[in-house]
Amino acid sequence: MDLGFLGLGQMGSAIAERLEQRGARLHVFDQSEKALAPFLERGAIRHASPQDVANAAPVVFACLPNGKVSESVAPAIAAGGSVKIYVEMSTIGSPTLKQIEQTVAAKGITLLDCPVSGGPKGARAGTLTVIAAGPPAARQQVMPWLQRIGGRVFEVGDTVGQAQLMKLVNNLVNAANMATAFEALVLGAKGGLDPDQMVEVLNVSTGQNSATLTKVPKSVLTGTFDYGASLTTMLKDVVLGLQEAEALAVPMWVHEQVETLWRFGEQQGLGTADFTALIKVMEGWAGVQVRSSAG
Repeated sequence: MDLGFLGLGQMGSAIAERLEQRGARLHVFDQSEKALAPFLERGAIRHASPQDVANAAPVVFACLPNGKVSESVAPAIAAGGSVKIYVEMSTIGSPTLKQIEQTVAAKGITLLDCPVSGGPKGARAGTLTVIAAGPPAARQQVMPWLQRIGGRVFEVGDTVGQAQLMKLVNNLVNAANMATAFEALVLGAKGGLDPDQMVEVLNVSTGQNSATLTKVPKSVLTGTFDYGASLTTMLKDVVLGLQEAEALAVPMWVHEQVETLWRFGEQQGLGTADFTALIKVMEGWAGVQVRSSAG
């Protein structure tokens, strides 16, 4: 089947590879020659614009860096001659997604809200969590492809925006887990506790969370800081989550402080760094490092 794909960055390229490996003929657009090159070598069809992709493929996926880019692309998709279903996999928040829906629906195109969780490594391994919302008929039509992208697909509703909200709920918890785990581990290191043993104790105790189970062992204790997403990307999602909370009149006292910490990390020049590098802020304050003694 001919599938369109817009956005071949870290996450987009990994998702597109999964589709490609499972028999899709990809029609691709990205402004980066480097990102395009491996797909073109494997037979993907290059297009000069998002509209050209929408002219060539009945289903177009998009994995774009932010809401402004996603909104700017929507009119080109709406002008496409072949596209019937537009699958937005970017995490951009409900208001932006609903604006995109209005743009494409005016031309008879169905929008599906399908953000993912799990990072580029999870995408390549086929273990992503896919969260889907939108009209049932379109979800059913695209479901075989979504199942090839992720280990589990959760259908959270018929209304565009519901999947965005679920993704942001996840990322708010993720951001808070990382912030509190990093802060506590720095405290322990300052008091002379062994970082490896701290993580081992946490992971068989009530303090375990996704930060202690995966992010700290893989990217902090090792000092590699290469888990796969930037600090600025995490900050973006925290901000979007707080905007959803404001729209729904839900107080978010804890997460407002979490946002402050992530924003401070960006202001310290860590925006393009891996999001696990946030711990360097606390390490700098305390004058210690949380690293494996084996390293």
